[in-house]
Amino acid sequence: MQIQNILVVCVGNICRSPMAEFFLKQSHPNLNIESAGLSAMVGHSADDKAIACMDALSIDMRSHIARQINADLIKKADLILVMSKNQSQHIEQKWPFAKGKVFRLGHWQSQNVPDPYQHDQAFFDETCENIQSYAKDWQSHL
Repeated sequence: MQIQNILVVCVGNICRSPMAEFFLKQSHPNLNIESAGLSAMVGHSADDKAIACMDALSIDMRSHIARQINADLIKKADLILVMSKNQSQHIEQKWPFAKGKVFRLGHWQSQNVPDPYQHDQAFFDETCENIQSYAKDWQSHL
C-alpha cells in the first residue's frame, strides 16, 4: 500500500507528536503529515522546550497548533504513529477501524517515547534525539 497520509499522535500534541511531525515533513515533503493529541491542549502552540530542540536542528515548528484526534483524522491516515503501546491500544479500542495502521514511532526498536512534558530541557533534548532516530527508522518503509 502506498502511504500518502501520516498522522502522528501523542497526549497533548505540544511536545512529541509535533517534533515527530516536523522531522517526517522535512524528510518526506511529498507526504501529507499531520499530528494530533489524545487529550490535546487544543489551540496551544508547541512547548517552548520542544521548539528549542527543533531550532537546534534548524527546523522551525512555531506554526504548530495543537488539536484533538478524531475519527476523520484516523480515517484519512494511511499510517498512524503513536508514542506508546497504551496509545495504540486506546486508538484501536475507540476506533476499531484503525486496526492495522497504528504503530509506535519506535516500532522498529521496540521503544516507547516517554513524555517530556514539564521536564527539563535535557529530557526534551533526549526525547528529541530518540524521536529523530525512530523517525529515521521509518524512512525505508515510507
